[in-house]
Amino acid sequence: METSDKTARQIYQELKANPSRARFGFGEKAILVNVDPQKAYTRTDLFKTAYETDPRQMEYTDTLAKKFRSLGWPVVWTHVAYMASGEDCGVWGTRTDTPDSLQNIKFGSERTEFDDRLDIDRERDVIYCKKMPSAFFETQLQSLCVWHKVDTVVITGGSTSGCIRATAVDSLSRGYRTIVPEECVSDKHESYHFANLTDLAIKYADVLEVQEVFDWLDSRKA
Repeated sequence: METSDKTARQIYQELKANPSRARFGFGEKAILVNVDPQKAYTRTDLFKTAYETDPRQMEYTDTLAKKFRSLGWPVVWTHVAYMASGEDCGVWGTRTDTPDSLQNIKFGSERTEFDDRLDIDRERDVIYCKKMPSAFFETQLQSLCVWHKVDTVVITGGSTSGCIRATAVDSLSRGYRTIVPEECVSDKHESYHFANLTDLAIKYADVLEVQEVFDWLDSRKA
């Protein structure tokens, strides 16, 4: 095993400056999957479970959604919410049982609500309640991808080390070109965040600056 005294941020920045892998690249049509941008994870002023990496994340995510809609491409939002009993969280919810615990993100609670800064079109966009890390796991996301004949999945949200990573791995495993806009994902600690951006970039996805994704979407209008 290689060892290093560098921080996770430094390792990521070095990889970004000198990529070690060819890109998967954009395909012909994409779906935007916004993973759990709900108050439990975005409102740092309200909940201890929330986190912020780039302060403009919600703005960038909204811009992506608008560009996708303008192309007639699908926009998906996921959130987690559980029954009063917590049984639908399964073994994932057994490690802690505090007001901040995962299984205590209950249906109807403020923690389940999407961030107020987001402009969600509740008539056109697709909303899934998921129970596990990946947005693909036991949701209709795969069927939606097939219906829309997409070949590319753009993923935003959090956390980079958890639900973003799980969704990206599942996306690649299903044969999709997978794009993670760097400014549109976040995590609780920079070490987890940058270590997983590095791993995603090497193995599972193209980790790009969000402006490059904007530019590609704009080019599709031509």
